[in-house]
Amino acid sequence: MTSPHPNTTPDLRGGLGQVLLATLASTTGFWAWMCIAPLQNVYAEKMGLDQGQISLMLATPVLVGSLGRVVVGALTDRFGGRRMFTAVLLGSIPAVLLVALAGQTGSFWLLMVAGFLLGVAGTIFAVGVPFSSAWFPPERRGFANGVFGMGMIGTAVSAFATPRLAKAIGYLPTHLLIVGVLLVVAVLIWFFLRESPAWKPSSQPLVPKVAGALRLAVTWQMSFLYAIVFGGFVAFSTYLPKYLLTIYPDQIDAVGAGTRTALFAAAAVLARPIGGVLADRFGPKVISLLSLAGIVACAYLVGQQPPEGVLTGAIFLLMAAAMGLGMGAVFAWIGPSTPPDKVGAVTGVVAAAGGLGGYFPPLVMGATYDSATNSYALGLWLLVLVGAGALVVGGMLADKRAGARADKK
Repeated sequence: MTSPHPNTTPDLRGGLGQVLLATLASTTGFWAWMCIAPLQNVYAEKMGLDQGQISLMLATPVLVGSLGRVVVGALTDRFGGRRMFTAVLLGSIPAVLLVALAGQTGSFWLLMVAGFLLGVAGTIFAVGVPFSSAWFPPERRGFANGVFGMGMIGTAVSAFATPRLAKAIGYLPTHLLIVGVLLVVAVLIWFFLRESPAWKPSSQPLVPKVAGALRLAVTWQMSFLYAIVFGGFVAFSTYLPKYLLTIYPDQIDAVGAGTRTALFAAAAVLARPIGGVLADRFGPKVISLLSLAGIVACAYLVGQQPPEGVLTGAIFLLMAAAMGLGMGAVFAWIGPSTPPDKVGAVTGVVAAAGGLGGYFPPLVMGATYDSATNSYALGLWLLVLVGAGALVVGGMLADKRAGARADKK
């Protein structure tokens, strides 16, 4: 007799290819989102900007991109990754064109408006996590989100390529090239990306959906941790060129600072999927705590402002790797702890918290800079204290995945 309830397990074959295509979209979005920071010296000289204005210029895209993730994450639950990836990529094009116009005209306030609109590109991360999660079973979602998280390499692409392109082909052509890449990738996404058979659109209205995510304890817990690990990554990715050029002006030029920043971003990107895989195996709590401990230790060492050289470079790379491990672990923590229909909304809120964590440090670094001693020590000490607080809080949180595994045994 045939069972009235046949096996309806969705066919998830091809999921890795889809996640890799989503990663390409994320890489492109991150490049656009971070296109101001690598040329900050150009803007500072051309527009006569002070420390406060530079910090505000760098922080504005981060703020808008962070807050926008709440909405974009919830919309992804309703419309799916294919539509939302395409919308975000196309929506970033006017912002990049406006950045180009602001740089050509030397208008700081136009650049601020452009930076505000550029935040659209930063929301792309909130699309990919629910999209990638739907393509893999729960026990492999740490890996899936780690692979998608490698799209942060767009930060490294921006830091490495943007100043070199501007020097080689000119300021305006560089931004037109970024626009062209956004358009090409948007077309690829529209025609070749497909939703997971396991994904089902949510019809719940946006505001109640976000409100429901905010009522979950896991949302607040993961938001705090992600604000440290991803926020630190975003902050250093945007502010590191300024930091290096200020502290080591005789040893590093703008291109060299961009190269160092690209290596920093690459180290975090490579560590992120490792963090997801390790979290799948050993539990996200353990990996998160190791990550936070590494960040605190490295921030303390950076605060000592060692002489520029191999040691300084190694410390920054270790800090980036610690942040990458933490990013992978936190999102591996979200999946098993969140109702399936709220993954997008929770992801959006947590991703927003991570971006906000990257908004304030550049402002703090600019405000606490001591010109008499040429030091950012106070700002770095604040990072040490916040990281230590996160380490304590993280140790108090329950590892729900580990608990679930124990219940099954």
